Amino acid sequence: MKIFFLFTFSTFFWSPFEQAAASVHYDKILTHSRIRARDQGQNVCALQQVMGTKKKYFSTCRNWYQGAICGKKATVLYECCPGYMKMDGMRGCPAVAPIDHVYGTLGIVGATSTQHYSDISKLRGELEGRGSFTFFAPSSEAWEQLNSEIHRNLIDNVNIELYSALHHHMVNKRMLTKDLKNGMTLVSMYNDQKLLINHYPNGVVTVNCARVIYGNQIATNGVVHVIDRVLTAVGNTIQDFIEVEDDLSSLRAAAITSDVLDILGKPGHYTLFAPTNEAFERLPRGLLERIMGDKVASEALVKFHILNTLQCSEAITGGAAYETLEGNTVEVGCDGESLTVNGVKMVKRKDIVTSNGVIHLIDEVLIPDSAKQVTELGGAQQTTFTDLMIQLGLASSLRPEGQYTLLVPLNGAFSDDTLRMDQRRLKTILQNHIINVKVGLNELYNGQELETIGGKLLRVFLYRTAVCIENSCMVRGSKEGRNGFIHILRQIINPAEKTLHEMLRNDKRFSVFLSLVKAADLDDVLSQPGKWTLFVPTNDAFKGLTDDDKDILIRDKNALRNILLYHLTQGVFIGSGFEPGVTNILKTIQGGKLYLKTVNDTLLINELKSRESDLMATNGVIHVIDKLLYPADLPVGNDQLLTILKKLIKYIQIKFVRGSAFKEIPLTFYSPEIKYTRITAGGSDNEEKLKKLLEDEAPVRKEQPTRRTQGGTARRRTRLAYP
Repeated sequence: MKIFFLFTFSTFFWSPFEQAAASVHYDKILTHSRIRARDQGQNVCALQQVMGTKKKYFSTCRNWYQGAICGKKATVLYECCPGYMKMDGMRGCPAVAPIDHVYGTLGIVGATSTQHYSDISKLRGELEGRGSFTFFAPSSEAWEQLNSEIHRNLIDNVNIELYSALHHHMVNKRMLTKDLKNGMTLVSMYNDQKLLINHYPNGVVTVNCARVIYGNQIATNGVVHVIDRVLTAVGNTIQDFIEVEDDLSSLRAAAITSDVLDILGKPGHYTLFAPTNEAFERLPRGLLERIMGDKVASEALVKFHILNTLQCSEAITGGAAYETLEGNTVEVGCDGESLTVNGVKMVKRKDIVTSNGVIHLIDEVLIPDSAKQVTELGGAQQTTFTDLMIQLGLASSLRPEGQYTLLVPLNGAFSDDTLRMDQRRLKTILQNHIINVKVGLNELYNGQELETIGGKLLRVFLYRTAVCIENSCMVRGSKEGRNGFIHILRQIINPAEKTLHEMLRNDKRFSVFLSLVKAADLDDVLSQPGKWTLFVPTNDAFKGLTDDDKDILIRDKNALRNILLYHLTQGVFIGSGFEPGVTNILKTIQGGKLYLKTVNDTLLINELKSRESDLMATNGVIHVIDKLLYPADLPVGNDQLLTILKKLIKYIQIKFVRGSAFKEIPLTFYSPEIKYTRITAGGSDNEEKLKKLLEDEAPVRKEQPTRRTQGGTARRRTRLAYP
């Protein structure tokens, strides 16, 4: 009867605790474990056990569906949830585990070594007596893993050393997992030593970085949480540890030089990835000397090793990015029993717990981008450019105190033909990728011009999902270094040298199209400054066009202009600047619409493939096509013209509406180059010159006020504009 009452009392009394616990991470993960095991019967939890180890976890959804923890395959186990037990012949875990005092509860949860040590150290009476305790009880495996010398010293002096060590695992009040808040500090029952609590979003709860592997086993005089290691006393601050650890003398010197060491002596919850002396020795001497000689770079280097959160190794079950005090992030993960930083196994010793954080010793120095020179920022996909910079002497010409922006093409952008070029020409190409000013990605804007160290002006084109510089668009990976930025580009930049008209005139493939442009009086449009995108059909697009056909086209100037100006749009549109697979609608100067999209790096215009894209001109860009474009909704009202167009255009059905006429397109859609002519007032010769000028050129639109020049002679600036 008495036992039944205890069972009933415990179930009734602790249900509010269980309800409140549902609001914290550990208990939420436990709830998910119950749900995953619901087919196994009541009060059964599903766990994952890392294959080849005894490590078990109540898993996050991510680990569960990956079927792995720390990159290692995990098997599924079904066990009774904490506080429940099996009954013979019954499914699931229908019975409540018996409630007992803390000492008896140690046996219930399988912490038999801790129970035994409590007995021989004379702690048993206290654990069976009155009070309300929390006991973080090391598992039997935890005692086996304890350093043998420490273990022996405890056993040799059970009444003092072992008794004190066990008291260090106890708190003089009941604390369920819901009460164990992240960043909390508890006071143990040994000499008021600190116990640092962390409660992570993945459900892991740690005390001094020991993981709670079985929590919330209620006792009549407290609660027992089983942990995976024996707790040792928390040291002083991270600063104190660095100052006395011989293997961290290089880090100590760097932290003092950068004025960061004092930060690690202040209260907080830090994680320090501390490079050993050997790690510093492996750095190139010149690199370390340069960084240590630069206060800003050395501070960035040291702060890049510090997180403003406390990350115990047992809480890391997968990769995640953490912000450092330097401002950028590091990827902290795990590979089996090893911690990884930025994907590399480099942690030599884990979980050195201090009063203001935890230290992990690593055998590599982490160098942030902010401590690197701009020439050091390139990754594995940009080695061709950086190697050429060194070979051609350009890297050494960039001063550490300077400000630069490198526009770095991917390795694949450099063809064999390019690499076989004369070195002077190759050097010129690379100079076109170096800007003598520091420009970040968020400082770039559409229409901006960037001057290279070679004196070329590069135009910036900003699109919805892309930023392009001349013909080349950026990919992810922009970085900021100590003296500049790098931006990663798909292609080698080809700065524009000629106008659209000059490019057509110099390429025999476009002779027919150019002759029609001339006949339609559109030469000036393609010659003057502007921002155009021109879709140019090659001569192949005009196969079958006879001289008579061409004459008919030329005689109907409105028709010719409508056809040609359907190939021209306002604005510069780079092919790789379009979002892949998405249709972009451009309005042409003719008024119709073009439908553009990129598929498998090929530009499609009205579903026609561009044979060559992104030929840059000083006033726009050319995309080469092998078909004549024609707006599908524009009717033809002339039989002769319809016959001609049907010869050239077979990919659409051209509408015929007898009598319909093409609209007139006046040349008011562009601003021709404005010419300024200075005429010195006075004298018959000047009057004749002015008269001849007004006869030969367009009429005067505006006359600016007369102003005096040096010597009192009046000068008049007259601006002439085309109609």
